[in-house]
Amino acid sequence: MSIWEKLFIGSQYVIPQHALSQLCGKLADLRTPFLKNWAINTFIRQYNVNMQEAEFESAEAYQSFNDFFTRQLKPGVRTFPEDDNIIASPVDGAISQIGQIRHQSIIQAKNHHYSLSSLLAKDSQYENHFKNGAFATLYLSPKDYHRIHMPMNGRLLQMTHVPGRLFSVNPTTANNIPGLFARNERIIAYFETHLGPVAVIFVGATIVGSIATQWSGVVTPPSASEVSSWQYDSHKLHYEMGQEIGRFLLGSTVILLFPENTVSWLELAEGDAIQLGQPIARIEKY
Repeated sequence: MSIWEKLFIGSQYVIPQHALSQLCGKLADLRTPFLKNWAINTFIRQYNVNMQEAEFESAEAYQSFNDFFTRQLKPGVRTFPEDDNIIASPVDGAISQIGQIRHQSIIQAKNHHYSLSSLLAKDSQYENHFKNGAFATLYLSPKDYHRIHMPMNGRLLQMTHVPGRLFSVNPTTANNIPGLFARNERIIAYFETHLGPVAVIFVGATIVGSIATQWSGVVTPPSASEVSSWQYDSHKLHYEMGQEIGRFLLGSTVILLFPENTVSWLELAEGDAIQLGQPIARIEKY
């Protein structure tokens, strides 16, 4: 590890993560034309954002930096498979890790694992559904499209907000901060599918101003001190593959969980780039 990486990792433990993230969220919502246009254009150049895919290509078209960051794509830029036997990527991003849950153990990075129980905040009801199941951790970089879509058809059962830290979630922190994804603030959405329960987890990170879902709006901030859950099984909230279900205001990570022996991953490996709608797994069980 380089000296700069060591300094970066060390800084993650001392910076005021929530205060910094809330400040960045407020700044990103400023609507002063000169400032927001400068911030958007600087960001586009810095991260080589492909604005030709965006519904609106110019900075001037967005009311704020947040509006730009959660920009919509042009119709037809991403497509979803018509085969019901396929699981589609819910985001643009990259594979952080992908594979099988070994009883309770999930791979975070080489030589780093964390427990299913800690990720799900000890929710034993759902924990048992995913033991020995399958997982995928998908990293969204700053340049990526930051809306999250359904990877398959499902009905919303429960949403759980787990308060926590806001460590950065880039490859450097994933390789060096133990239990990263189970320590960060997150939203866990459980869906009933023909495979049984499937989880889509929105993981917060440093300077993530907020996480929002389609069914409840902005969930965080403010950050709570205790785990909170909302039941939706009587609301009949059905979402089809490809429908938007949430968004990050500044980037982070999405984790997918599937029950044992229900899906087999396609040929994907750590670091592979993925696009929204791209097939990532094949269903093995009905």
